[in-house]
Amino acid sequence: MIQTMEGTKVDGQFHEITQVSYDDKGKRQEKVTFGEISTLRNVSLTATDMEDIRVFMPWILSTDIAPEYKLTYAGQQHVDDLDTYVFHVEPLKEEKDRRYFQGRVWVDNRDFQIVKLCGKSVPEMIAKKKHQQVDVRPTFAGYRQLVDGMWFPTYARVDDTLHFNVNSVHLREIVKFKDYKRATPVTTAAKP
Repeated sequence: MIQTMEGTKVDGQFHEITQVSYDDKGKRQEKVTFGEISTLRNVSLTATDMEDIRVFMPWILSTDIAPEYKLTYAGQQHVDDLDTYVFHVEPLKEEKDRRYFQGRVWVDNRDFQIVKLCGKSVPEMIAKKKHQQVDVRPTFAGYRQLVDGMWFPTYARVDDTLHFNVNSVHLREIVKFKDYKRATPVTTAAKP
């Protein structure tokens, strides 16, 4: 759910529930099970915004993308009954037409898995001319929980003000990830 705010009142909203699964080749499949017409004010959701929700809010620092980032140890912190290591994360370089995560991650000191992250996708595009497109990103906080022995994204929240050339928009977002189910392996029967 994404909401625009006027003071403390909601003045626009976008709400969608999507069921995500993967086919036997690992391709992501989405089925919208609930959706309402957007009434958001002074902002519009782009395909890039939706991709940020899909990719960066549940962001995973995998071994194949780790070399693209600079990780700086920032100390230890106790978070939700967990002792964690904190790292600042930023892209080493930004390539054209690619988005990256920039922020902080909290890594459990026992499982060495990300349990919390706070940041945003970059780069942002700030207009230098009057009618140039502006693309700014909200900062979000994402949390994970242990599900069947693995840490999975469960919740992400935005409460940020986006500053555009002419106006600023207070934005709230809540993204919930739930009902995880273990994929069953696809087996093929041998032909006689």
